[in-house]
Amino acid sequence: MNSKLHRTFTALLTLLALLSPFCIRHSSSAAEQPPNIVFFLADDIGINGIGCYGADRFKGRTPNIDALAASGVRFEQGYSMPTCNPSRCVLMTGRYTFRYGNKPSFKTESSVAKVLKQAGYATGMAGKWRQMADTPRDWGFDEYLTDPEASGYYWEKTYTKNGETVTTTQPIYYPDACLDFAVGFFKQHREQPFFFYYPTHLVHNPIVRTPDTKPDTTDRAALYDNNVAYLDKELGRVVAALDALGLRERTVVVFAGDNGTHNKSAAGKMPIGGREVVGEKATMLEGGSRVPLIANWKGNIAPGRVVKDLVDFSDILPTFAELARAATPEGVNLDGHSFAPQLRGEKGSPREWVYVQHNTAAEWYVREQGWKLTHDGKLFDMSDAPFAEKPVPAETASEAAKAARQRLQAVLDTLKPIASPLVASKEKPSDGTPPKKKKKKKAAN
Repeated sequence: MNSKLHRTFTALLTLLALLSPFCIRHSSSAAEQPPNIVFFLADDIGINGIGCYGADRFKGRTPNIDALAASGVRFEQGYSMPTCNPSRCVLMTGRYTFRYGNKPSFKTESSVAKVLKQAGYATGMAGKWRQMADTPRDWGFDEYLTDPEASGYYWEKTYTKNGETVTTTQPIYYPDACLDFAVGFFKQHREQPFFFYYPTHLVHNPIVRTPDTKPDTTDRAALYDNNVAYLDKELGRVVAALDALGLRERTVVVFAGDNGTHNKSAAGKMPIGGREVVGEKATMLEGGSRVPLIANWKGNIAPGRVVKDLVDFSDILPTFAELARAATPEGVNLDGHSFAPQLRGEKGSPREWVYVQHNTAAEWYVREQGWKLTHDGKLFDMSDAPFAEKPVPAETASEAAKAARQRLQAVLDTLKPIASPLVASKEKPSDGTPPKKKKKKKAAN
């Protein structure tokens, strides 16, 4: 090797040596970037509507949701509120509804979107919104797509995109518009952390045909099953889009139901292991609020785990904040507990109880693993839940039951729940069902 070539080669080695620490630091920094978070919220579907929760009617019919659980974490005891309105308010604010009513204001309440936005996340949403009042942008979402009014959920000619009304010449299937918007958001923000809230309308009333429904399908149960299949397909397409963009290892995907199944919509029995779940949407029974909750983070969450810890919707905000390494709002009494440690396979600090409140009556309960105490002092043995809730009369209570009553009453004494302001004013809060249009009166001759 001549002297000139030797000097060039030596200089190149020196340069590589100087750059190596930077390259290592850069790689390490990329690996330490907080994950994207996609929260996919299904509408009106409890554990008896999902195959991996043992639902007899849907075994093999929810393959994408089941696959998400098989390669992630499935929570057996996830709790929402019993109707759409309060569930969305609780998950968005991390606080129970008695603290602010059924229509919280973005001016006084924080939100999961605001928390993540302050941590540098791009924030977006597509789907059902109206229960939150104000606009998604007011609550911290940079970009959004939603329906402009309660006129229907599925075959639409108009929707709202980033505050502007979009009108089409022919009806489109609104969930597909939401999906396209979500995928576009993923592509646009693939180089930075993002949070996307995806509250699909499926499978809320009205139960109508999907793009996959056979033209001759008229049976209501068959239509419902087809809607569940399309819900599952929609989630599968979200996951496939993240895969195609190379984002799966960088993205936590969470799937949940907003409240229990609406049995009238389902038009038929929905047993688990041959037994019916007690209660349904809008009831204060187990079937009203026990919902599917699944988390998946490819390469970061051990697959196939089942967690029996109690979780409720107030836990969403602090969990996402911990995953994003974001600060929770100061001076705010959050009700939620982060379950991020459980996602990592750690024990964490599981909550000892969950709280559920109905939005149309002064009704609430607090529930621990084996017992439940209601607003009017009734104690229930929950050892056979979700299939039965056994009342425990005070005069026949065992020592274990008496101790449970004391523990749960202490929780209620601390929370001091009150009826929603909407109840006091006799204003009926929305459960998300489109109101019937009033017929116009004919003018008198």
